[in-house]
Formats: sequence, C-alpha cells, structure tokens
Amino acid sequence: MIRVLGLAAEAGIPETLAAFSGPDVRLHTPDFPIGHLGVSWSGPRLGGSYRFRRARTGWGPWLPLSPGDPSTSGRRTALVPAGHAVAYQLTPPPGAVDVETVAINTTDGPIVTAPAASRQLRGFRFVSRAGWGADESLRFGADGSEIFPQAYFGVQTLTVHHTVTANLDPNPASTVRAIYFFHTVSEDFGDIGYHLLIDQNGTVYEGRYSGPDPTPVFNGHLGDEPQLCNATHAGGFNAGNLGIALLGDFTSAVPTPAARTTLVRVLAALASSTGVDPLGQVNYVNPISGATRTVPAIATHRNWSPTACPGDSLYPDLPELRAEVQALLLATDGPLG
Repeated sequence: MIRVLGLAAEAGIPETLAAFSGPDVRLHTPDFPIGHLGVSWSGPRLGGSYRFRRARTGWGPWLPLSPGDPSTSGRRTALVPAGHAVAYQLTPPPGAVDVETVAINTTDGPIVTAPAASRQLRGFRFVSRAGWGADESLRFGADGSEIFPQAYFGVQTLTVHHTVTANLDPNPASTVRAIYFFHTVSEDFGDIGYHLLIDQNGTVYEGRYSGPDPTPVFNGHLGDEPQLCNATHAGGFNAGNLGIALLGDFTSAVPTPAARTTLVRVLAALASSTGVDPLGQVNYVNPISGATRTVPAIATHRNWSPTACPGDSLYPDLPELRAEVQALLLATDGPLG
C-alpha cells in the first residue's frame, strides 16, 4: 500500500502533502523516497519545469512540466514519475497561482508480475485494487464515513482517457497507486477517478471501488441492465459514464500494440455487457444534474470538456478503434469478458 510517513501533529495532514504557493523556485526534501510528484495550479498551461535530486547522482536536468489537463475543479494537474528521488524543485508556469505540489511515496507496495485471474474479466490479465495495493483507508474521512459513497446508474457511454504518466513504466502498479493518492487525497475526489486502467503490457487494473462484491465497475451483477458505479473522470458528466484510462502520455507517442489490443477487447466486452453501440451516437443525460451532451457512444475525455485527453496521437485513432470494437462484437458469439 501507499506508506505515508509522518503526520503533522496538529493538522493530522500527511507530510506527503508538501504544499506551497508562489511563482519562485522552491526546494522540498521530504523524509521518504519520492515515487511520484503531483502538481496542481490555476492559470497558464505552459512554462513550468521541475527537477529531482537522487542520493547517488545528485540533481538531474530541468524538465518541462506537462501542460496539465483541467480537473473537475478547473485547476490544471500533472503527475510526474520521480523514481526514488530524495528532493525536488519546481518552477511553476509564469502567472500560475495557487500552486500546490504533493510528493507521493509509491516506492513501497506490490510489484505485480502475475496478475490474479478474475471471473468477471476472464481472458484479461487483471489486477484488483488489493493486487495493486490500494490503501482503502484513504476513501474515508476522519469521522469514519466514506468520502465518495457508491451510487449506481445505467450505462450510457464509454469514455477513453490517458493518464499523462510514463509510457515505458517499470512498475505500473506504483503509478496506479500514485494516481489513486493524487485523485483521492490531493484532488479530493474520494477515490481514483477511472473505472479501469490499462498498462503498456495490456494488463487491466481495477479502478473505482464499486462495492464489497467481487465484480469490478458494476454493482455485483451484469444482468439485463447493469448498473455502473459512479466515478469522477469527466466533470459534470460522470453518472452512467464508464471511464477507461490508458497509462501513459499519448500527446506524441502511441499506445503499445498490447495496450491498444486490450483497450479494444475491454471496450468490446463492456459494449457487449451494457448494450452500448460502438458506432453510435448518444444523447447523454446526466441522471443527477440533468446536464446533456451528444457524444459518440465510445467517447474520449475531450468530447466532454476542453482538454487534450486522450492525447493528439491517440485521439485520431478513435474511429478505427470503434470499428475494431464493432468487428470484434460481430465475430464473437455471446457476451465477451
């Protein structure tokens, strides 16, 4: 699990939340190995940079900060792999305000090499929340109540994302833990925002906690009208919207063949189970707020909000991906997965 070292005695805030504000370069040296660095800010997209110091090699080069995608709060966020860094410095984009950083210790925990089988996602290499090391206590407030309780809705759309993290990831489970911490604690989502994640090897990771039953994503059974657990991957349009994220940054790179193949198969399995038409358009209606949007049945994050997600290299591939999902459904007898 994510090991949080040290608590601020008065506020009860983990020291991993090393926050600061201001436009100048700041040095931060937490007392734990830094696995990932999360950054959030308001204002301009471009111009930020960061660097890490490592115990044996000292300071590395300054690297450009990702432009960051707007979160549900409208703030820009970026999550940077740090390896085993011992310190970091950040120069925010010029004009950025309310800059916050979070050093996340994801260096401890399981390195998944043989994912457990899943009855509900048979045919996929699948890792449950326990398998990738989710610290379930993070989902609960100080009073013991769940911060983001489960709620279930009929499935209207499937949405593809990218996580803007490392493309050749030596420990994807660590990255999933970092995303979980960043979403749950730093962004106050109460849980990881995606329902499923896929790494470069084609392994599928369970995302959003969907209840005590063994079925990921849904409320314990598929049935004729499976009910989707609400998540936080598309601000304002989450209820009934199933989010699948590819681990990596596909601004200029493309997914590995293994990741892309698994994405097609997962989308086909979900479309088969939920009745979503891979080639269709959907007049989406948020059952909570009443907000509407006409989108492809297999959508991307940029269909819902002004974001670059799932990346300029992946986005043009969506028509072909939808066609491959449809072809796989037509070639398969009965439900997939």
